[in-house]
Amino acid sequence: MAETVDYAPFETTTAGLVEPSAAQPVTAEELSRLHDVPVELAVEVGRTKMTIREALALGPGSIVTLNRLAGEPVDLLVNGKPIARGEVVVIDEEFGLRVTDVAGPRGAAGEEPAPAAEAPVAEAA
Repeated sequence: MAETVDYAPFETTTAGLVEPSAAQPVTAEELSRLHDVPVELAVEVGRTKMTIREALALGPGSIVTLNRLAGEPVDLLVNGKPIARGEVVVIDEEFGLRVTDVAGPRGAAGEEPAPAAEAPVAEAA
């Protein structure tokens, strides 16, 4: 009796793939195609970890201690990835960010990129 095969073998190939180190730099013209793509910018003041019990106990007047010191630079994130650091400023009663350091390819200020959101950040009222 003939044996039936219910799958097709998958063969991997590396033909046509370019090693990342051998990739050509992106030209300004190629990059201009992305100029109108919307992204989300966020300024991260700090993070903390807490239990659900502690988070549910938060209320008006609660203080949440963050992992940053006052006056320490904050991170500017684009779609959750750090791209720069800066200092918080107030202009006409609105908050802003004065960029002091722009990220290299390894994350904000040349450091390792921050890990993906590892803990919820609670905001004080």
